[in-house]
Amino acid sequence: PEPMAGRCAYFVQRKKRFCKMVPAAGRRFCGEHGQLEGESDRKRIPCPLDPKHTVYEDQLQKHLKKCNSREKPKPVYFVQDINAGLKDVAEIPEIQVSAFVLSLIPVQIPILKCLHLHTGLELHHKEQILPHQALQEALNDPKNGESAFKHLKQQASILGNMEKLHLLGPGRCFVEFGAGRGKLSHWVDTALQNAENVHFLLVERATTRFKVDGKHKRRNSIFERLQVDIQHLCLNKVPILEKKKIPVVGIGKHLCGAATDLALRCLVESYTTSSDGENEEPVLKRFKNDKTAVACNSCPDNERNEENTLENPKTVAGIVIALCCHHRCDWTHYVGREFFKSVGLGPVEFHYYQRMSSWATCGMREGITKSSMNEEERGDQTNNTEEHDQTYSKTEDGSDTLQ
Repeated sequence: PEPMAGRCAYFVQRKKRFCKMVPAAGRRFCGEHGQLEGESDRKRIPCPLDPKHTVYEDQLQKHLKKCNSREKPKPVYFVQDINAGLKDVAEIPEIQVSAFVLSLIPVQIPILKCLHLHTGLELHHKEQILPHQALQEALNDPKNGESAFKHLKQQASILGNMEKLHLLGPGRCFVEFGAGRGKLSHWVDTALQNAENVHFLLVERATTRFKVDGKHKRRNSIFERLQVDIQHLCLNKVPILEKKKIPVVGIGKHLCGAATDLALRCLVESYTTSSDGENEEPVLKRFKNDKTAVACNSCPDNERNEENTLENPKTVAGIVIALCCHHRCDWTHYVGREFFKSVGLGPVEFHYYQRMSSWATCGMREGITKSSMNEEERGDQTNNTEEHDQTYSKTEDGSDTLQ
């Protein structure tokens, strides 16, 4: 094979293709690979901040000032571990349950215990896969393959359930956790059409390619990205929420494992609790006891102000999150610890169920070849992999971690 015209002639063995960087005029190789081919007299060394890339030795100090891997100033809404949860380190289990250890445990014991507790709970979850008009055209587009259709169907159901709960409307701030490319916010904005006073906060800790929120330049909707880990996000300090005081709707798709717990705590505890209300009753308990804590759309119109928002600031109108990757939950961040303890369960049982949760999805799937997907679908698949890989994983370096 031959390199592309005007591109570096170095063959990247790992990627099975030529480098796509543009070399300098009169050169065959880019700056990164010129040293390997002996085209340059200047020495390149690995960057001390990120050894995945190299830099000219005589330009090291200049590079360190602008390197993308340098430590950047923390944003105003960064508060260390504000949504982390467990503060008592004595409660954090020291051991990790490996697949081998799990296989030695009589499997009937934790299963029977779970079934016994489940029979005493009056839980009736009703599956509601709802459509939404905003996505009908995309769902009927034959250019969308199997992968794109799956995501569109999920997004349509999320919007359908939001509409049923009266969460789609003007005067809201939609906070998308684990936003990735921002597709869910894109469809929410499409569904709202020309609704006024609508804001979108897209929370994503990693840099993301192929973002779609840049396409929304409408006057009625404002898109803003917050590059921060959910664990450290304090919504109270986000400038737009400090200024506007509008109801918040938390949304998320593919919010893996512990990220869902962090998002729930971010919305229900750190946001709705006033910074000076140290003696107030915890918000979670108030929600359980107060029957009036419902979605803001159910409030009468006369309780709204001139900007079409609720008079009560710091209102979480609703939370709509599609759960996934239960095996990546963590006892440290888990929001249901009190319930576990109330029924005689603890960290050890939690880890058993955490590992067992993957049994529901561990079957063989039919493979989807890249050749059967269009360019947008390939971007979606790459981004979804990144979302799952970059979500919080405490045992990332452990040999027993389930990937």
